[in-house]
Amino acid sequence: METNILLESGTGEVEIFEFIINNKHYGINVVKVKEVIETDNLTQIPQSHPAIAGLVLYRNEIISLINLKYVLDGTSAVSKKNTIILCEFNKTKVAFNIDSMVGIHRMGWDKITKPDALYANSLIIGNIMLDNRIIFLLDFEKIVTDINPKVGISPERIENVEYKDRSNIKLMLADDSFLIRSLLKDTLTQAGFNNLKFFDDGEQALDYLYKLEAEKKENFIDDVQILITDIEMPRMDGLTLTRKIKEHKTLRKLPVIVFSSLITDDLAHKGASVGADAQISKPEIGNLVKIIDKLIANSN
Repeated sequence: METNILLESGTGEVEIFEFIINNKHYGINVVKVKEVIETDNLTQIPQSHPAIAGLVLYRNEIISLINLKYVLDGTSAVSKKNTIILCEFNKTKVAFNIDSMVGIHRMGWDKITKPDALYANSLIIGNIMLDNRIIFLLDFEKIVTDINPKVGISPERIENVEYKDRSNIKLMLADDSFLIRSLLKDTLTQAGFNNLKFFDDGEQALDYLYKLEAEKKENFIDDVQILITDIEMPRMDGLTLTRKIKEHKTLRKLPVIVFSSLITDDLAHKGASVGADAQISKPEIGNLVKIIDKLIANSN
């Protein structure tokens, strides 16, 4: 099954691919999925991470297969024949094994609720209630980063960025992942930033901006100079957040950087269509710092 479904940007909608592992229902954003296939060419790797099932061959490319059953339930056995989701995000191609696929559902991001505080730092980034069942939206970036931290945001990625005192630059950041917020705080602080205000969904960020604009009008820019936003977030996604800001008569002058694992050559038009000032793929934090410096320089 190939996935090639395009949604208009900034409408607040998403398409979720639902699948089953060990009788539980899980979901992934369709945009991350290149194809769902059956394969019987798994090659195991000696002395690899226990979550790596092995390598699969896909259209003359060798791709790592992550054993989702091990990640979720600790089940280590993997058969030679697998149903796998082939994905691309963070400029990386990776595969995940599943038991079976259910289908694709179109819905609003506002229908995806945040995890309960008791498991907010788990691999679940959202819950979907559909036909009396719960679909758990998984944090696939965290799954991959937990296996190999080097593929995620890390201090090594800002080694070529000149450190300087950037404490006067006031940044807003919206990302639903606790891991990403923590990594962003650590790496941006290492680059010289310390005036950071974090939000864990687009709705919170927009409410803050509305309140700030109501109090300060055009002078809201004294409190925030740049917004950095993820795309995938419960309640309100980053493309909808960007569109609402750019359609607002006052807030529209706020520079918005879309910083997402979904930024690819094929999908860059989505951010452009809602007025984003820049788009950068995770985990290129070094490029993020350079873009911030450029936008600040242009505003002075």
